[in-house]
Amino acid sequence: MSMKPSSASHGGQLATITIAAIGVVYGDIGTSPLYAMRECFSGSYAVLPTRDNVLGILSLIFWSLIIVISIKYIIFVMRADNRGEGGILALMALVLHHFGGTDRQRHRLIMMGLFGATLFYGDGVITPAISVLSAVEGLHLATPVLTPYVIPITVLILVGLFAVQSHGTARVGAFFGPVMLLWFAILALLGLINMMKAPQVLAAFDPEYAMRFFATNRGHGFLVLGAVFLVMTGGEALYADMGHFGKLPIRLAWFTLVLPAILLNYLGQGALLLSNPDAIANPFYLLAPSWALYPLVALATIATVIASQAVISGVFSMTRQAVQLGFCPHIEIRHTSASEIGQIYLPGANWGLLIGVLVLVLGFESSSNLAAAYGIAVTITMVITTLLVLVLARRAWGWNGFKLGLGIVFFLLVDLTFFSANALKIGHGGWIALLIGAVIFTLMVTWKDGRALLNQRLRENAMPLDLFLQSLTRGSTLRVPGTAVFLTSTPDGVPNALLHNMKHNKVVHERLVLLTVVTEEIPRVEDRDRVTVHCLGSNTYRIIIRYGFTEDPDLPHALALCEPYGLSFEMMDTTFFLGRATLIPTDRAGMALWRERLFANMFRAATRPMDFFRIPYNRVVELGTQVEL
Repeated sequence: MSMKPSSASHGGQLATITIAAIGVVYGDIGTSPLYAMRECFSGSYAVLPTRDNVLGILSLIFWSLIIVISIKYIIFVMRADNRGEGGILALMALVLHHFGGTDRQRHRLIMMGLFGATLFYGDGVITPAISVLSAVEGLHLATPVLTPYVIPITVLILVGLFAVQSHGTARVGAFFGPVMLLWFAILALLGLINMMKAPQVLAAFDPEYAMRFFATNRGHGFLVLGAVFLVMTGGEALYADMGHFGKLPIRLAWFTLVLPAILLNYLGQGALLLSNPDAIANPFYLLAPSWALYPLVALATIATVIASQAVISGVFSMTRQAVQLGFCPHIEIRHTSASEIGQIYLPGANWGLLIGVLVLVLGFESSSNLAAAYGIAVTITMVITTLLVLVLARRAWGWNGFKLGLGIVFFLLVDLTFFSANALKIGHGGWIALLIGAVIFTLMVTWKDGRALLNQRLRENAMPLDLFLQSLTRGSTLRVPGTAVFLTSTPDGVPNALLHNMKHNKVVHERLVLLTVVTEEIPRVEDRDRVTVHCLGSNTYRIIIRYGFTEDPDLPHALALCEPYGLSFEMMDTTFFLGRATLIPTDRAGMALWRERLFANMFRAATRPMDFFRIPYNRVVELGTQVEL
């Protein structure tokens, strides 16, 4: 959903986009009050709800939101926009564009950024599970009779959420902003009412209480940071969704509504605990009077569904970027809106994500158990984001050693502290997110390396272009009417499909086009820069078509852009020849045999090129070949 305002946007447009950003960007961090405070005092490393501990935890929450979210992400990280786009893959591409360096150094940056991106998938599995489950658990307080139905209701809600993804979020998205406005208003109101009963909680703004908390609890206090980190769930989404809404609406929504509302709610929960320590059973729902419990559970459930929707959309966008950057096989991508390019649906990612979410809900059974598993993957991603932005600051922004040192101490030290506190969660279920990330990382690296190996093998057997053109000049091959377009990933040789066609059919079309699709390290390529045409002679042309990593290829549309070069394409007179390779793993130097087998299976399962490149089926000829890896 791309809704960025132009510089000339007036106040009404800005308000509309800001409300939309509230609904999409802040659903995750906005629902963390459901469980974050509770886990600090009743989780795996809980502390007693004494006055000093409550004020200490509130101080840690406040300064974490200020330092990590407000200063690091909202002000610092969001400076690193790749032509308006955010997210760790966009950041990685931006860093590579400015970095230079040796191939080995660039490879390390790619691996770092890719690993951070794959950990996002682990977060994408845990977030819908913990968010929806924590909301439905409010039924425990309403009546114990409903306790056995918490898990089934959660499963039904999640299945319904993933089932409607194929219809797109365009219509539902119109309600996201207003619903989340109501949610944040309720958060603020409940917090304010309870805070007025114990206004001493305002003392938590003093960082001395945070330091005193560590001095009193020592090692135990450090471990509680793993629960405090829950208040920052969704921090990465601020950056990832920058391309949808722009910096200003996201920043405006945070400082004018989201931050004040969640801070008031946490202060209210702290005030409630000071007056009634037993409220730690569920301090969020106990903020409300008993008559409001059912409506609050319903509103919280809707809010968590919205938060989950944002994560699901993020997974779809991240996967499309990975495909375009060459880290993932071509997969089915459906557009669910004719006007919004960001409205996409990926069936494979959708159902795979649902299976993972349901396994977690059924396996962990409570949001407290899931909270014990949450954090390790996200903190690693945050550390990697900080490192990449610091590299960018040095290379592109011209930061000197002093500024860079301050950034390392101020941001990286905080990230590493939270990472250390969350590292203990690995044994409590955090290993699941790491395992998901490691598996996806292995698949993506194998695909990237496998494609490079396949291209190398194809080049080894390819005919030199000069030799092929000489054969056309001699006129020894019969030319037949029409245009033949041969797709090739190696722009410096003759496609195997062309050689096979000559070998078996003994003819060559009157006009030959060798076409290569290139993905640039920018989000979008303007149409005026999309096509490059080289005339090779003998009515043969090499065309290079460029796309950004957020765009979906459309070859018929791109070929229509060749008219200024004197080339026009009539689809009914144009045939697209595609090579369909059968890969044979071998013991030759390249990749390990198990990786070659994995790559061969991924290659077979990939979406067919005619679907991915939107080529009319009736204009495609596939020619098979065997390639030994």
